[in-house]
Amino acid sequence: MDPAHAPRFDRQERFAPLGPGGQRRLARARVLIVGCGALGGSLAQTLTRCGVGTLVLVDRDVVELTNLPRQVLFEQRHLGRPKVEAARETLERVGGPTRIEAHAAHDDADNLEELAEGCELVLDGTDNLATRYLVNDLCVESGLAWVYGGVVGAS
Repeated sequence: MDPAHAPRFDRQERFAPLGPGGQRRLARARVLIVGCGALGGSLAQTLTRCGVGTLVLVDRDVVELTNLPRQVLFEQRHLGRPKVEAARETLERVGGPTRIEAHAAHDDADNLEELAEGCELVLDGTDNLATRYLVNDLCVESGLAWVYGGVVGAS
């Protein structure tokens, strides 16, 4: 890790289960986040703030007014822009060493493997079951760790 960022992560390194070695691993990590909405945006912000090395963001959607109440990376000025571009702008303003790769694309069988190249973790924040199956297939075939979440409904 760049010594200039060492004070930034001091509290994390003091946490014994992480320590300096864990922080170095975070700094080298490459993570794919599929979907930059409510869940994916929160994950991206947290990983950026903790100093993960590279975030690969993929989402095909644009920011809409109805996204603003629950999607933490977007503001009024982002309306109509691709979510990944607005997300990258917000995350870069957070600062720190994280590199952000933004892909405004539909993830499908043709590009998902390329997007995940070099990643050791895939975080799935999509609301699309077909995409979730594609991500699952890729992760099972390649041995990548995969975490997904979503809300089915509420009562």
